[in-house]
Amino acid sequence: MTLSITTSTLADGAVEVSPRGEIDVENAYEIREAVAAQLGEGIPARIELNMQHVTFIDSVGISALVAAFQLAGVSGVKVVVTRPSRFAHRQLWVTGLLGLFGNPQPHQDDAALSGA
Repeated sequence: MTLSITTSTLADGAVEVSPRGEIDVENAYEIREAVAAQLGEGIPARIELNMQHVTFIDSVGISALVAAFQLAGVSGVKVVVTRPSRFAHRQLWVTGLLGLFGNPQPHQDDAALSGA
């Protein structure tokens, strides 16, 4: 599966960056570039990485998230992860980075909520 990234501006002025698919060695740079592009358009209140549709993330993808966090930090912008998929949540937990990104709770998909 490939990676696609959409961005939107939230009502409070934050920017939501929403990757969909797999974040791996071949495309991880796209996360950092998406954050850099948002910073190039102005200084948002914060950047939220909505990771509910991330099906896989490897160590290079995790490194790209940290690079995006650091890049935004230079501009005084906080980067947080929102609604991480269970896989993304586990990867952030295992690497000890969950707290860096705001301690998000894993996203509960509709199938999990309905008991399916």
